[in-house]
Amino acid sequence: MRRPTWLATAILLIIAPMGLAAEDDGFVPLFTADGVPPGWHAVVYHDVSQSLPASEDWHIEKGILYTSTSRGSFLISEREYGDFVLEFEFKLGPRGNSGVGLRVGAAGDPAFDALEVQMVDARYYGDDPYGPDQSTGSLYKAVAPSKQVYKPEDWNRFEITCQGPKVIVKLNGETIQDLNLDEQTQALDRGEPLAARPRRGRIGFQELSRGGTHAQIRNARIKELGK
Repeated sequence: MRRPTWLATAILLIIAPMGLAAEDDGFVPLFTADGVPPGWHAVVYHDVSQSLPASEDWHIEKGILYTSTSRGSFLISEREYGDFVLEFEFKLGPRGNSGVGLRVGAAGDPAFDALEVQMVDARYYGDDPYGPDQSTGSLYKAVAPSKQVYKPEDWNRFEITCQGPKVIVKLNGETIQDLNLDEQTQALDRGEPLAARPRRGRIGFQELSRGGTHAQIRNARIKELGK
């Protein structure tokens, strides 16, 4: 039986605004096409002032960002960000190790001179001891996550908000960090206290995996706040 025209029209009127809202949520994709991502370049992971000669080694294939050869690198944005919400999904191998650098400056190690949210499979460490401030969701070697909800060898989703001194990290929908950086004045083994870290800088994705596997990133997007 043919459905009444008025019903079809009503359904379209309901769906259309919902679609517009989803497309107009303020987020902008960081990577829009397969190939070498424009506006990004590869650097040495422990000193982002040192460029790597083969930036094209980082590439996007079928919507997934990864590097196939360069262990010990960061892909760093040329653009700087201050206050923002960053969302992306990541997947690691059994000895995977990565991280996302936030507010990264022109030189230094993002983990100790900016902020780095850790992404790692525990098997990466082997028999070496490691602390909770080196686990997935930590601000590396500074603040451990409140809980561990990382899913090994599966797609995981981060939502990271940086707004002034506030840093909120959600992993797979659960809040695992809710910090006021101004209160993080304790001395660390390396680097300045988090309270002294930059409040504006670049974003980067790290590759530090072992065993021939590589970190994978997809659906990365960002919304700048206060604009």
